[in-house]
Amino acid sequence: MDIARPDLTKAKQKKRLTYGFGAVLVLIGITFALARLKPAAPTVERNLVWIDTVKKGQMLRQVRGLGTLVPEEIRWIAARTQGRVDKIILRPGALVTPDSLILMLANPDVEQRAADADSQLRAAEAELANLRVTVQSGVLQAESLAASARADYEQTKLSSAVNEQLYKDGLVSKLDLDLSNVRAEQAATRHTIEQKRFQFAKDTIEPQLAVKQAEVDRYRSNARLRRDELDALAVRAGMNGVLQLLPVEVGSQINPGQNLARVADPARLKAEIRVAETQAKDIQIGQLATVDTRNGVVEGKVGRIDPSVQNGTVTVDVLIPGDLPKGARPDLSVDGTIELERLTEVVFVGRPAFGQERSTVGIFKIDPEGRYATRIPVKLGRSSVNTIEIVDGLRPGDRVILSDMSQWDTNDRIKLN
Repeated sequence: MDIARPDLTKAKQKKRLTYGFGAVLVLIGITFALARLKPAAPTVERNLVWIDTVKKGQMLRQVRGLGTLVPEEIRWIAARTQGRVDKIILRPGALVTPDSLILMLANPDVEQRAADADSQLRAAEAELANLRVTVQSGVLQAESLAASARADYEQTKLSSAVNEQLYKDGLVSKLDLDLSNVRAEQAATRHTIEQKRFQFAKDTIEPQLAVKQAEVDRYRSNARLRRDELDALAVRAGMNGVLQLLPVEVGSQINPGQNLARVADPARLKAEIRVAETQAKDIQIGQLATVDTRNGVVEGKVGRIDPSVQNGTVTVDVLIPGDLPKGARPDLSVDGTIELERLTEVVFVGRPAFGQERSTVGIFKIDPEGRYATRIPVKLGRSSVNTIEIVDGLRPGDRVILSDMSQWDTNDRIKLN
């Protein structure tokens, strides 16, 4: 016969409730603990990232750019007159001297003007010579009249003196004495006038000749100009070098001022380096630079900085005082590196693939065991071609990842495999 025990049933129900409540608490605790756990760090292959060590010491600041070699001395030869290309003597690539004849132009009008100018000059010179003879003849005639007047004056003066003595002796009359004195005075007046006329004739020689000489000089200048135009039909190099361009052909019609040829000195080349405008602010004239021609590296100095920006770059001229490597020639592509300054006792690291100078970026720092890397903020300073200054956030000896880690922007910690 079964006996009912209600107290035992209540005990079992209470035990079940206690176990259920405990299980719920355990589940809540596990859920809370799992919610607070950080997500697993993604794994990154170590050989796929660029790892560098932070250093302290001397850092060389440099900027780099691409460019070309160009001649320091270039001469464009322009046409002085209108004409037609009659004959081409030399072609691009030829070595030239100042007297080397490059091409010949033809223009009959220029030849005719030169001949007319020479004829006018000869006529003016003949007129000047004729005028010189005429004025010299006039001077001689005035001199002759002055000499004759002087002789008459001396003669009448002597005659007057003789008559005065004879008058005292009673040998001539008073009338004869007065007549001789009058003739003497007339001769003296004529003598004075002729002397002044002679002097005036001499003084007017230069003014008369000067007027004609000015006209002759004008014709001579015009003749020289016309002869220069005629000589310019024979186009010459005008300097030692290499003929680079000849943008005309036989039969081409040429206008005044049109470029006919370009000559350059290949022995004196400079490098025109194009530097990004963001990196050109610290470049100064006189800074040291190196130019890589692919056949050798030469040293130079910054000689000019273009004040304008073109296509996001600034052109910097690097002068090369030494000898260039073999194969160096105009328009050769080169790499230029300009030394800005040498920083001593600074903390620096290789330049990362992200971030600009004087900015704060997040960089993954590798832990001492080398298994994990944690993103930390790093303040960057001055930059160079391959290195950048560390202002804050890293110390010498720290190892960091410099590769582009943008695909892990959502993670502050990674695991290196």
